[in-house]
Amino acid sequence: MKAISYAEYGGPEVLTFGEVDEPKVGPDSVLVRVRAAAVNPVDWKCREGYLDPVLQAVFPVIPGWDVAGEVVRTGGAVPEFEPGDEVIGYVREDFLSRGTFAEYVAAPVRALARKPRNLSFEEAAGIPLAGLTAYQVLHRFLAVGRGETVLVHAAAGGVGSLAVQIAAHLGARVIGTASERNHDFLRELGAEPVSYGEGLGERVRGLAPEGVDAVFDTVGGDALKVSANLLAPEGRLASVADGGVVDYGGHYHFVRPDPEDLTRLSELAEQGALRVHVSETFPLERTADAHRLSQEGRTRGKIVVTVGGEAPEGQ
Repeated sequence: MKAISYAEYGGPEVLTFGEVDEPKVGPDSVLVRVRAAAVNPVDWKCREGYLDPVLQAVFPVIPGWDVAGEVVRTGGAVPEFEPGDEVIGYVREDFLSRGTFAEYVAAPVRALARKPRNLSFEEAAGIPLAGLTAYQVLHRFLAVGRGETVLVHAAAGGVGSLAVQIAAHLGARVIGTASERNHDFLRELGAEPVSYGEGLGERVRGLAPEGVDAVFDTVGGDALKVSANLLAPEGRLASVADGGVVDYGGHYHFVRPDPEDLTRLSELAEQGALRVHVSETFPLERTADAHRLSQEGRTRGKIVVTVGGEAPEGQ
């Protein structure tokens, strides 16, 4: 099969496109024909070696954790899916090895859910990592409730744009930080936009004089200090970008695969409560260009790699 891989850490230039062996399918896994795979910042951070202290790399590494595609073959202990089922998945292993920027990926059933029927493969591929991140933080750690005010940083990005919609669905008032060019986009999602940068605290206070009930940080750094000062009494703070959030009494979260959470996200998409904005798509062989665009850090919504390919021989 064709895939993108890298044999050493480095910049986008280490990514190569070529033939690799088709993955083996274990008893608790299914073989998924990849139709689309979203690009996430963690993809290029892994490629650069930033996660080497916590994730062992087995070179050559096929990058990518998000997938939308079709089940081709199931393992012997898999009653949940059958060939032809359309699925989405957050296919993260405990080490870096066989990812989703390939024609096929072997995915454990614990990483999969059925694809929303009303979304394209490209749109659906943007849900797993970003959607699970937003959903788990808002539900489990911030416990956002109806009538509360939530501040979402980088609200026009992949995680932020889904967090805005999920928080709004929970009945919260949402304030989102973004550049001015994305303010209309945030209004469409259901957020009140504010520009980031110097004076952010004053701008947020102007909208929420008594403080915000919860802050969802996707930026880290100075945003954490500003956010901590914006919390109302009993306010909650969570970050997916900076472990230093614990110094402010907050919670750091690294997303986990969860089929029930992923199924709920698929249901929200089918109900029209969650939509995915795909800013740009690239064919598999241009994954390096997709990584470069992601590293610029100014993407609205998601960047997606599209994948073709025929069924394996005998299928």
